[in-house]
Amino acid sequence: MNVYLAEFIGVAMLIFFGCGVLAGNALKTSGSYQAGNVAINIAWGCTVAMVIFCLGDISGAHINPAITIMQAVKGSFEWSLVPGYILAQIAGGMFGSLLVYLQFIDHWEKTDDVNVKLTIFATAPTIRNNVANFFSEYIVTFGLVFCILGIDTNTFPGGLKPLAVGCLIFLVGTSFGGVTGAALNPARDLGPRLAHFLLPIPGKGNSDFKYAWIPVVAPIMGATTSGLVHNALYEGIVDYRLYMMLGLTLVTFIAIKLLSKNEKVSNELISEVA
Repeated sequence: MNVYLAEFIGVAMLIFFGCGVLAGNALKTSGSYQAGNVAINIAWGCTVAMVIFCLGDISGAHINPAITIMQAVKGSFEWSLVPGYILAQIAGGMFGSLLVYLQFIDHWEKTDDVNVKLTIFATAPTIRNNVANFFSEYIVTFGLVFCILGIDTNTFPGGLKPLAVGCLIFLVGTSFGGVTGAALNPARDLGPRLAHFLLPIPGKGNSDFKYAWIPVVAPIMGATTSGLVHNALYEGIVDYRLYMMLGLTLVTFIAIKLLSKNEKVSNELISEVA
């Protein structure tokens, strides 16, 4: 199987089952309404494990542009493959979302809340704060990738490594999923968000692209920094790449803080004029 096709199928599987459990939990007539946080994160963890079992020996089962870019920056993946991987991953996310839409085709109009429908597809913070939301996606992705790379340094009996990664996804989702939805993966958020925008979902609201950059940029930066820190700690490789990522991280946080402050001032002025 072609590696790009494998990544497409892998992300489609991830979104079909992962967003499928979100739909079941959120749509009132689904039959699994209010299944709960534990059930949701078990489903995501099991899905990641299944994808690795099915496709890991073909494409490496990146199923995440942040992982692909991190591996390329580290030097363990060819840059020439990166664009194709990312396009396949995002397209897979859109296709998986289409399948979720079709699976629950008769249920969308039975639930009125537009925000509920959006969060079936895309992630959203419980408290809107760009600095805090960016930090959450950044640091949780950093931890996720650091642990995945740590898992890679161990030897497992046949078939157990994907289960370890699945358990890690369950742990991360249960611990921090409520803060921002824990995208941790640009394709997991952007693909379904684009699908939400394009699909004729009854009673849907806007797709909140104003927030969409955070679950794209923060996981990429968090994963890349984590990979380089792992290189420094485990392999003793400390070079310009690590310094550049640390500097870029600092500049990004300062920029977000300043932009958020300016936006707040502007909103206050608009409110006073109104």
